[in-house]
This record gives sequence, structure tokens and C-alpha cells, in this order.
Amino acid sequence: MLISQIIDDAETIRVVARNGGKTRIINGARSVYSLAMEAARTGTGLVALIERKGFGEVVDLDAAYKKGRLLSPINHPDPAHLHLTGTGLTHLGSAATRDSMHKKLSTDGEEQLTDSMKMFRMGLEGGKPAKGQTGVQPEWFYKGNGTMAVAPGAALMSPAFAQDAGEEPEVAGIYVIGDDGAPFRVGFTLSNEFSDHVTERVNYLFLAHSKLRNASFGPEILIGDLPPDIRGASRIVRDGKVLWEKPFLSGEANMSHTIANLEHHHFKYSAFRQPGDVHVHMFGTATLSFADGIRTQAGDTFEIEAQDFGLPLRNPLEIEQPVKVAVKARCSA
Repeated sequence: MLISQIIDDAETIRVVARNGGKTRIINGARSVYSLAMEAARTGTGLVALIERKGFGEVVDLDAAYKKGRLLSPINHPDPAHLHLTGTGLTHLGSAATRDSMHKKLSTDGEEQLTDSMKMFRMGLEGGKPAKGQTGVQPEWFYKGNGTMAVAPGAALMSPAFAQDAGEEPEVAGIYVIGDDGAPFRVGFTLSNEFSDHVTERVNYLFLAHSKLRNASFGPEILIGDLPPDIRGASRIVRDGKVLWEKPFLSGEANMSHTIANLEHHHFKYSAFRQPGDVHVHMFGTATLSFADGIRTQAGDTFEIEAQDFGLPLRNPLEIEQPVKVAVKARCSA
């Protein structure tokens, strides 16, 4: 089942679902967030809860997308309580990339490996632990809160000071935290983990800076288990023509970590188990236009699609105007 959120002609949020057929409004669902919290509180499976509520009128989801009426497939009433985070160096990449990585790991001494290659090797050796055991922790990064989330179809805004504005096609897990502090997985969705790869390349310690950017996810959430072998496409469209396109792979068959291991190492921190919070956790990628020498510009459109996830995720690129920031301080009355 795929679920998403739209704004209807009366400016009301509608939660809609489809399961191999037409898209219909879910009766009595005020938002995906409220629906997920109800499932977490009642211990009810999300699909069972949706089917119990029943379905109303049919919705043309494609038309709503074209009209700019799709929302992010989950949000929070207070954006500060939605967390955008992710992991990197989790995917094996193409067969050629995988072979070259393994060859380097086996021939170069420890002192010759970059921190990235060391982290990648750690994932290869310990990212898929035996049942009941804890695997190695992955690279982790923070992208911001809900104020940085961009709806499908809306513009990804690159800061004026950015050195690059590049896409990262990824699968993200969507979670709410129940009243008991337990994470409840809503499902999985496509995401564009928008980053500044030039800044990151200057020095790996700049990774944190490079990730503090917008992110987009959706348009639809896949409820249920993540398919083990996900095959999609990532492209950039400029002036109505495809500038760059490449397939991307995801799912555990193409990863050096299990989803459970990545989830464990995110939610092991109590700060990420605060009741009522929403988490959008991105699982990494091995496909970047930046790696092929592409430099994006304002007006380009990113498109990410994979059959399991319904509609493609599209976002145009815009560049923010420079902003001068002045810190104010009052030392006396």
C-alpha cells in the first residue's frame, strides 16, 4: 500500500492511499502523522487501521501533483519536532565500483586508506550482523528539522554560499515515536538528500556543513517491508531535456548494512526517542551526478523514481539570495 498527503480545493489536508488500484481518500484521517500516531498508540498495523477506517472518493494523484497540491507524505504540527538525518557509505554501488573498492582494501596498507574507505570497510565487515547481535555503526549526519523539508514539486533552495547543489537519490525510512518512546516505522519513501559535494571534498570534516541543506522525500510512502533489490533512475532535466541520467540501486541486496542495523544506531540515542517526534532517516546512495562531472544550475529539475514507490520525486533547483546575519546582544537593561 502507498499513502500520501494532498491539499484539496478547500485547502484541507487529505490522506490518500492506493493498493494496486485507484487512489482514494482515507476516511477520518486528518494527516499521515495523526494516522501513524494512532497506530502506534493502539498497537494496530497501519494497513489494518487504514482498511478499518475505509475509503472515500477517488483522487487523481497525478493531477494533484501537477497542480502543486502534494505535500510531503508526513509532517509534524511543529516542524522543530521533525528530524532529517541520514547515513552514508552504506551502498556497494555497481559491480565495477565494488570490485575496485575490494581490490584497494586488500592491497593498500591501513595508512593509505582514507577515512571514507576505512568506514566503508567497517560496513563490509560488520554492517550485517547475525540475528541478535549489534553491527558496526555507520557514518551518520544531520540535515536539519522540518523547516528544511521540501514538498514534492517544490524548489530545493541552495544557499548563496554553497559551492555545489547536487542530488542524492536515496530510500528513507519514515518513523514516529510512540508515547512510550518506542520508534514506530510508518514505511519507506524516495528521498533527495540534497548536498554540497564540493564543500565536502575540501575536507571530510566539512561533511556536516555540506549536509545542512534542504531535503525532499515522497511523494508516497510504501507501507510494509523494504524490497531487498530496488532499481530506480535518477536524472537531471535542463531546459526540458535530460542532461544526465543513471540507474540507482538500493535495498539490502545492494547495501553493506542491514536496515535494522542502521535503525538501531540511529535510535540508540535517547534524544531520538522523544514521544511524538517524526524522523525521516535516509539510508545512503552510490549514484551521484557530481561523480560524473555534472554541475547543476538554477532551473534544473531533479527526478528520482523507482517502481516500488509510486510517483517519481521531482524538485526544481533554486539559489537563495545572499543573507547578512548579524548577531545581537544586549548586555545591560
